[in-house]
Amino acid sequence: MAFDFKKYHVRAMNAADESEKAAINKELKDYYARLPEEEKAGFNEALQSFLIKEMGKIKSVYDGVEIPEPSQN
Repeated sequence: MAFDFKKYHVRAMNAADESEKAAINKELKDYYARLPEEEKAGFNEALQSFLIKEMGKIKSVYDGVEIPEPSQN
């Protein structure tokens, strides 16, 4: 199964407000609810994999930021 999680992720990041984010989340939940039971496990695994990769990217950026030491006057 190939689901474009990134499309939803980007839409949620660019949502104008919390109600738009909630609508996107509901869209995903409705999609999941319509899946046949035998496809739900694969969807969950693909979602987990996507989230782990995205968190890895965020951690990489975070780790690459150097925070200057506070100056002591």
